[in-house]
Amino acid sequence: MKEEQRFDNWQFPKIENGVMTQYNWIVQHPDRFELGYKTDIGAFSYINAEYGVIVEDDVQIGSHCSVYSISTIDNKQGKVHLKKNCKIGSHSTIMPNVTIGENSIIGANSLVLEDIPDNVVAFGIPAKVIRDLDE
Repeated sequence: MKEEQRFDNWQFPKIENGVMTQYNWIVQHPDRFELGYKTDIGAFSYINAEYGVIVEDDVQIGSHCSVYSISTIDNKQGKVHLKKNCKIGSHSTIMPNVTIGENSIIGANSLVLEDIPDNVVAFGIPAKVIRDLDE
């Protein structure tokens, strides 16, 4: 299916605090959550936006992902920013105060603890840049 067709009828989902959307993902603190146009968030993903989460246009987040703007384990907090057209692989976790760069790809099952620049592929635990998208 062409991407143009896939998103022809895209609409912003109804987001309520702690309630699954019609696509089976959940946000806490939706008043601090910014969702871009034509985004794709997979089922059973969790977003804690207590300290802010920005998901720009055309971002894809796989199923079973977690995005945390606060971590009670290590007491870290800070805005998470997923820039335009980045892709987050299934079962990945994005921790507080992290920016994923424009067009970058995070491989499945990754733990992102630090910023990832634009136009790269990164994966692992913790996620590390593996290569530029140009290579």
